[in-house]
Parts: sequence; C-alpha cells; structure tokens
Amino acid sequence: MPLLNGDRGDRLVPHDPESYQVRRRFTLPFLLIILAFVALFFRLWILQIVKGREYDYTSRMNRIRTVNSPAPRGMILDRKGRILADNIPSYSAYLYPEDAENLPSILKKVEKTLDVDAEEAQNKMKEAKGAQFFKPVLLKDGISWEELSKLEVQKFSLPGIRVEWKPRRSYSFGPLASHLIGYVGEIDERKLKDLRKEYRMGDFIGKSGIEEKMEVYLKGLDGAVMRKVDAYGRELEVLDQTQAYPGKNVFLSIDSDLQHTAERLLQGKRGTIIAMDPRTGEILALANAPSFDPSLFASGVSPEVWQRLVSDPSHPLENKALRGVYSPGSTFKVITLAAALEEKLVTPETKLLCTGGLRVGKRLFRCWRRGGHGEVDLRKAVVQSCDVYFYRLARMVGIDKLAAYARRFGLGKPTGIGLGYEKAGLVPTSEWKLAQTAVPWVEGDTVLTGIGQGYILLTPMQLLEVYSAIANGGKLMRPLPVKKIEYTDGKPVEEFSPDVLGTVNVHKETLDFIRDALTGVVNDPGGTGAGARLPDVEVAGKTGTAQVVRSRLFDGVKESEIPEELRDHAWFVSFAPAQDAEIAVVVIVEHGGMGGRVAAPLAREMIRTYFELKEKDNAY
Repeated sequence: MPLLNGDRGDRLVPHDPESYQVRRRFTLPFLLIILAFVALFFRLWILQIVKGREYDYTSRMNRIRTVNSPAPRGMILDRKGRILADNIPSYSAYLYPEDAENLPSILKKVEKTLDVDAEEAQNKMKEAKGAQFFKPVLLKDGISWEELSKLEVQKFSLPGIRVEWKPRRSYSFGPLASHLIGYVGEIDERKLKDLRKEYRMGDFIGKSGIEEKMEVYLKGLDGAVMRKVDAYGRELEVLDQTQAYPGKNVFLSIDSDLQHTAERLLQGKRGTIIAMDPRTGEILALANAPSFDPSLFASGVSPEVWQRLVSDPSHPLENKALRGVYSPGSTFKVITLAAALEEKLVTPETKLLCTGGLRVGKRLFRCWRRGGHGEVDLRKAVVQSCDVYFYRLARMVGIDKLAAYARRFGLGKPTGIGLGYEKAGLVPTSEWKLAQTAVPWVEGDTVLTGIGQGYILLTPMQLLEVYSAIANGGKLMRPLPVKKIEYTDGKPVEEFSPDVLGTVNVHKETLDFIRDALTGVVNDPGGTGAGARLPDVEVAGKTGTAQVVRSRLFDGVKESEIPEELRDHAWFVSFAPAQDAEIAVVVIVEHGGMGGRVAAPLAREMIRTYFELKEKDNAY
C-alpha cells in the first residue's frame, strides 16, 4: 500500500517548471505556422481555382501582343471619278506603356531621336487610364526614313517603342476645295470616351467638311495582327492576322475642273464662289479664299502651325460659304419685289420717281446714282438697281411682311447642307429689334432692309438657294455636296437624290417676272450686271454692293483711298440659261467694291467654264 500510495504520490507531484516554460514558448510559433499553411493553401486555391482562367489569359497576353492594323480611309472623288483625297504609306512611332521599364529614360532618348516633347508624351500617359493604359500611345506620326533608321538601330535599348505602318491621308490637289473636303486629325479625349470601341489613342478622325460628315463611311474596318513578343515587347513571330477592310469611296457632286476655275478666280482676294445645279441642288463648286492645305493636318498639326492658322485675321479655316454672314445689298431686292407683287401693292407697269434720294423723317436715304433714275417702272428699277424705287416698295410692304417673304425663300435658317455648323443669318422684325435693343423699329429701318442693308444678314449659300428657287420655278432644294458612295470594288452603297425642302409659295407669274427682270440686269442696255454677259448663253443675275460702313462718311473719296477693311463687299448672284437654268453661281468678294465691276466678271467666267466643260464632255 505504501508503494501504491507512493506511486500515486509521485504522479501528483507537479511538472518541472522549466519544462513547462519550454512547451509554452513553442506553442505560439507552432500556431503561427499552422495559420500560415492555411493562408497559403487558401491563396493557392484562389489563384488556381477561382482566378485560374483569368491569370492564364494574362500570362498568355504577356507573350502575345495584338496590334491594330488600320484600314485605309475611303477615297474622296469628284463627280467624274477624279481622286481628291487618297492615302499614302506612313510610319508612326508608338509607345507601349506596359513594356517600358524606365519610362523617363526611354522618353528622353526618343525625344532626341524623333524631336518630340517628352513632357507632352508623359501627359498622354497620364491621360491613359484603366484599359487604355495597355493601348499604345502615339508619339509621332509620319516619321522620316532617317528617324525610322535611328529607331531600328536603338530598338534593343528602347523597350516599349514600336514603329507601325499606317495609311496617311493625302490630298491630290492640296488646298483645292479644302473647306468642302475638310481634314482629318488625331481624335481628342472627349470623342475617345464616346468611341472607345471604334477608335484608340492616336487614331485619326474626320474633323471638318466631308471628312467629318462621311466619317462612318470613310473610316473602314481595322484589322489586327497577333504577334509573339519577348519580355521587352520585341516581336518574335506573327501568330495570326485579321484582314483590314478599307473605307468606302465618296463621290462628291463638284467638278474639279470648275472648282479649279473658282479657286483661280479668287486668288489674291477674300471671298466665296459657289456653283450649284438649281434643278437638283448638287454643289458643282465651292471655293473660299483664303484657303488652307488639309495636308497640314494629315500627320498631326503642330501647336505653332495651329496657332498661326486660328490667329490669322483673314480666317483661312472658316468656311465663308456657310459661316460667313453679310448684308446682301441689292441682291435682296428680289425678296422685296416678290413681296410687293404678291401683296398686289404694285404691278410691273407701276412707275415711281427717283430723284436721287428719299427723305424718311429727318434722314435722306440716297440712291446709288446721285442724280437719280427719273421715272422708272418695276422692271427698269430691277435692271438699273434703283434704290429709291425699292425704298418705296419696302415702305408699302412693311418690315414684318417683308420678313415673312424672306423666310418663304429660306432665309433665317440653315440650308441643311450638313457640313458642320452652318449659320442661320438674321431676318429682322419689329419685335426682334425691340427685344434686342429696347428701341422700337422705325421706318428708316424698313427702307434699309428693302435694299438689303441694315440688320438683314445671310450667308452666300442661303443667297444661292434664293436665286436657285427663282431659277427652277420656286423649289427650295437642299444643297447636295455628295452624289454617291461606293465600295472599293465599285458596288453601290448609297446614291443621293434631289431633296426638295419646300416651295417659296409665290405665284408663277411673280417668278416669271423676276426671272425676266434679272435677265435684263445682265443683257439690257444700262443693266448693272453687264459684266456677266456672255455671247452664246443668256445669263440672268443681280448685282449687290453691301456697305461695311455708312457711305456718306466717304462722300467724294475715291475707292482706292478708302482703307481696304472699310470698303464695300461686292456681290453677284446669277443663273444660266435664264429660262432653263442648269447652273446658279454666287460670288462675294469681301471689301471688293462694286458688285457689277468686281463680282459679275467672276460669275461670267464660272458660267462660261461650265458650258465649255459640258460641250467637251458631250464630244466624247
């Protein structure tokens, strides 16, 4: 028993304190090791089971690079199939951010080789966020052969830098029809946000004119090349390739020969010439001066060149045909005439006396002929452009009815040509003046409006639409700059038909009388438009001289002594043949002086060229 008690007693003896401390010291590390293995196991489960496919794809993408293969833009051609805008081969330098190990160092090297701004390139990198970070950033478009050679020599020390081939826009005749054709430029960040699926940073997109209007047709469908690359992004082999499909070809309605004539006639001047077929609305020529060469933008315009263009006081980038607003001068008299006849306020036989001026209130409104025209009927008043006769007509009609007839002829709103922003001009009313100036309309405002002065403003395209409606019997045609769109193999995509926007809603007899009177302007003795007369084609038209400042400030002063920027604008608008018109032409020469002396001869040359080209085409 004692032994048993002794054994039991031994078992009840406490453990050695030193041994207990050792065991306690190893418990915490053991638990930490267990937790680490559990965490590792969980992490491996996440990586291999949950996200296995995602990381497998990423791994593949680290060695496989898909490079965009840009489609050539569709060509722009004239109505006879002559190429106005095409593509030429070009090389561009891109930076692939994920392949660039030491970005600042690489950009410094590239800055010296390509003459690009490293800071600007870094700003582009900052703009590239999210998925865009893995897309290439354009460093320089259209690099030279010398620059290409330097990059090839340094390619092992420039990881992330790639040279890619792409088609670059080329304009066959330089500035020819540049405001109509437009230009392309690098897509900006705002548009890129909306068009991420179709475009990437550095892509070029239509910025104005037909290039912008027809972008959806001209762009084409990009292809892709899948390449195997090494850790530095250098190409090892091509794995797969998707074909690029070029954009569709756009055929304009202009005749490049007639366009050349318009551009030549405007050399050294500022202004616009537009020719249109009044039967269909097709634009046959559209020229602005000064102009610009769209090739400047094909490789990305430098800030210096852009600043020079936008700060030029002659505004070479502005499409004056659609965005230049001017007082129409005496060309507006056809509206006053139509209103007076339609309201039965006068007849063609009505005679009024012109003594050289008309007093309204305390002010004397003068006729352009200081001695007056004497007693004239309605037709002679048009032929000789008697201001006093139309002062009287305007007073009879009143401003609000006059404004209503102006709107019937399409004034006060864009023509709908669809080439970017088009100004609506201004058709003033008594209500408008009161709202704008807090000053009531007075009769003096009315007489000025009746001869196309004062507040009335319109664009050359609007005025051409007015006279085209007179020529074609009253139809307001939407101006059509494009005839058709085709695939590259010639198969049709779309053909544009004449689009009648409405009618002027005046009687046939009124339009017949106006056409006859306009024929007299050019062909009768004493007509102000004699400068547009042709021996074998009957031309109808109207001169206009739009004051820039009130003429009495320069009474007795020779035109050559008046500062150019204060001289009158010279207008002439016409159509031919007078009774069955095929072509209508508007000419404005800014600060050119008298319309009959300056603008009418330019319209004559346009009409003469049109019929010469027609005869030549018919001979084949």
